[in-house]
Amino acid sequence: MYFIAPFIAWLVAGSMKYAVNQIRYGNAKERIGNGGFPSNHTTIVTTTIMLIGWKEGFASPIFGLGTAILFIVIIDATGLRRYVGMHARHLNEMRPDGSRLRESVGHNAVEIGGGLVLGALLGYALSWIA
Repeated sequence: MYFIAPFIAWLVAGSMKYAVNQIRYGNAKERIGNGGFPSNHTTIVTTTIMLIGWKEGFASPIFGLGTAILFIVIIDATGLRRYVGMHARHLNEMRPDGSRLRESVGHNAVEIGGGLVLGALLGYALSWIA
């Protein structure tokens, strides 16, 4: 189940993100990729470590390692990738040829929070199935 959990999380978060983008913007196909609600990366890591926590124990060394990796993923999503999106926005303003770089590559706190909640729920549900 540990190997399948990330794929289930990816599928559920991606489907949810597609639905949210379709409802919110009406153009979900154009918005496929990084960024948006919920954070796929956060959901995938959270699902996996919560499954580990429920099955192996929240005091296990592997749960601690997973939590550290989750913090790195969150810092990357809210920091570096968010700045990459801001940079792309400025570059798009200067591009005379009309081609555009993707601007939505990072996450805000609500998108990360959505990934955390969804991942925790999926991890709990998968712990009962496993």
